[in-house]
Amino acid sequence: MSTTKSVIITCAGIGSRLGLGSTKALININGKSLIAWQLELLENVDDIRIVIGYQANDVIKEVKKYRNDVIFVYNHNYFTTKTGYSYFIGAKDGNDYAIELDGDLLIHPDDVSFLLKQDGEWIAYAEKRSNDAIYCDIDPLNNNIISFSKTKGQFEWTGPCCIHKSKLCPNKENVFNQLESYLPMKGYKVRACDIDTYEDYQNALSFIEGWYKK
Repeated sequence: MSTTKSVIITCAGIGSRLGLGSTKALININGKSLIAWQLELLENVDDIRIVIGYQANDVIKEVKKYRNDVIFVYNHNYFTTKTGYSYFIGAKDGNDYAIELDGDLLIHPDDVSFLLKQDGEWIAYAEKRSNDAIYCDIDPLNNNIISFSKTKGQFEWTGPCCIHKSKLCPNKENVFNQLESYLPMKGYKVRACDIDTYEDYQNALSFIEGWYKK
């Protein structure tokens, strides 16, 4: 991975839609916390910055079981802001290019390896899977993402994404709102599972089991 990139994991939120009484970073996925799965996928990344808020001390304790070189960034406004703001504050003191990874997202290991090797700015998307998705449309000529929508689209916006940190701003909305002004952007299709609801959580258990099946 290029030394000019940081990975920002945004996991400051409460995760209220999931209904498990825990920030999503700490939920158990086949015997490991979700954040542990993500850190395993990012084991070769030097600069990881985790944005924390709700249950911050518990997240720090869990992360330190696996790595001691992670930088923690506090989103003290996690009740009133969304992932776009966490992306901004996590990236602002990092390297020039910032890869954002939602704290509720699992991605196939092969696709993570592929994305970490890509230069420049890009957005990842996936087949529709989640119950409460943001959708995106793709230009079939070049695979650029051309729009986001809350109601319809060819694919699901899942992330991760990568953009120069100078293009981020302190808005209180979601990551895709940070990206909309810069569309079209290069798109890469990945195998991913976003965990917003309890049904998504059940799907995630099956999703990970499928990683290791021939």
